[in-house]
Amino acid sequence: MNLQDKVVIVTGGLGSLGRAVSSAAAQAGAKVYAVDVVEGQPETGVEATPALDLGDADATNKAFADIAAKAGRIDALVNVAGGFAWETLEEGSIDTWDHLYKLNVRTAVNASKAALPHIPADGGRIVNISAAGSVKADMGLGAYAASKSGVSRLTEALAEELKSRNITVNAVQPSVIDTKPNREAMPDADFSSWVTPAALADVILFLLSPQAEAVTGALLPVVGRV
Repeated sequence: MNLQDKVVIVTGGLGSLGRAVSSAAAQAGAKVYAVDVVEGQPETGVEATPALDLGDADATNKAFADIAAKAGRIDALVNVAGGFAWETLEEGSIDTWDHLYKLNVRTAVNASKAALPHIPADGGRIVNISAAGSVKADMGLGAYAASKSGVSRLTEALAEELKSRNITVNAVQPSVIDTKPNREAMPDADFSSWVTPAALADVILFLLSPQAEAVTGALLPVVGRV
């Protein structure tokens, strides 16, 4: 997919999926900025910003304005930043529900709101990361699934809000992503059935591309063979 000279921000850009998306977008010709709560070395061709807490709306607005001032605009945003927790309701904490809402929904809301003033009048792209579990939650995934359902509803509402500006807003709904932490947490699983970060990045790249111009408000399952 050709993203030549497009300015793309990837939140959670130093994590497993964020790195895959950042690298793929850079290889497609985009100018990519990786935003993360920690500092680190980004992928080749990607610029990392100073550490940023996306839960802080004022700090997010300033950071995105700085990127736009440097790059001239923001063409696309991929909201990868988020978190996960497994716990049953009976044995878990109500604080987990608030925590995952902040990690998964608030970060996407703040980043999207911060990006919008800098997206050109001729359109742009926002892609969010929901989850297959947001459609049907398994045991222990109540808080996580509820937060990812919030990401899906944000996607649908924002897609309707931005139709007149030719900004598409879509989300992918992956199952288990094949990352080192997930392998360590589930050592007996069939890793070959999981979705790789690179495969998920390919789907996200399509949604960022001109070929996806007619797609908005979509929630795309990307579940491999799970």
